[in-house]
Amino acid sequence: MDTSDFFDALTLQTDFDLLAEDSCYESLPDDWLVGVADIVGSTKAVAAGLYKTVNTVGASVISAQINGANGRAFPFVFGGDGAVFAFWANHREAAETALLAVQKWALTEFSMEVRIAIVSVAEIRKSGRDVQVARFQASNGVDYAMFSGGGAAWAENQMKAGKFKIPVPENVPLPDLTGLSCRWDTMSTRNGTILSVVVQPIDGADEQEYRNVMHEVVSLVDAVEQGGHPVGDEVPGISWPPAGLSLEAHASRGRRSLMLRKLQLGLITLIGWCIFKLKLTFQLKTGEFDTQHYAQQMGKNADYRKFEDGLKMTLDVDRKTREKLSNILEKALKNGVLKYGLFDQREAMMTCIVPSVTEDNHIHFVDGASGGYTQAANMMKSQ
Repeated sequence: MDTSDFFDALTLQTDFDLLAEDSCYESLPDDWLVGVADIVGSTKAVAAGLYKTVNTVGASVISAQINGANGRAFPFVFGGDGAVFAFWANHREAAETALLAVQKWALTEFSMEVRIAIVSVAEIRKSGRDVQVARFQASNGVDYAMFSGGGAAWAENQMKAGKFKIPVPENVPLPDLTGLSCRWDTMSTRNGTILSVVVQPIDGADEQEYRNVMHEVVSLVDAVEQGGHPVGDEVPGISWPPAGLSLEAHASRGRRSLMLRKLQLGLITLIGWCIFKLKLTFQLKTGEFDTQHYAQQMGKNADYRKFEDGLKMTLDVDRKTREKLSNILEKALKNGVLKYGLFDQREAMMTCIVPSVTEDNHIHFVDGASGGYTQAANMMKSQ
């Protein structure tokens, strides 16, 4: 039985709060597989100020998989210093190749070691976990996957323990990272702090009590200006040369000279900077490009909150909301319901995947600009 259209058939959810409920999720077919990746030593890299590089490498895992899937939709979640994704059985070779390519590229270009693994859903179920997926429609142009059931987190832990490694062939190709970019300026807080939130349920905790806490958290955040969205209605600034020019050059140079690619991107981004500053609209072969529409769509498409066997959010909140959120989570921690990490910073940043500037399907991963999810997860481990 062909199960490759499983993800295509899922109902699009439009209410983020409902995603705390199991009823929104469907279990992946047994013959599907889960891919996981993360950066070894990401905490040290963040401490060294390499958070933008960490985010770029994390997003590259998804970028390579998108390009390797040739337009087929599949579930994925960006985690700051890595990613989780799932795919159908006969796509394994392509998914493995893309993972291996990113692993080699990250080591070659940035001296960053990326752990990778692929685990079958059937194997995950043997452990007593499940992999359930939902689709959240962030906008008319983009939807994001959510994971539940504990299986994705289990696969990540197994990877970190050295299990389910992928055999490395003699010749590993360069990754196809077409569309991966980091051109926007960081975004300063409007309300007081950019808060990175990582929450995970504790094994054996009452599931309904955990869901009740998630509803309380989402309700609290929704009451904040623009729902705590770090991008919101405001368009991020764009400078020239962009802060991410060197990273994009590393991602797109292929076998070309890095300096040559930087010069090429310097010219391309200068043209782009002029276009956005002048708020131009013009016709391309693939359709009309309207700078104002693109900028407005960017905020709608931004991935700033997600359920991934827990809850991750990058929020722009005021001091009182931060205090209320901390109190909710601290109470739940003491009640044995969950564990959590909170990390404050002054700015947020985006890492983008843009298949086409004339369509509304551009993806924008949001994280805190001083380490965000990586720092929050590290603080959670210390509790």
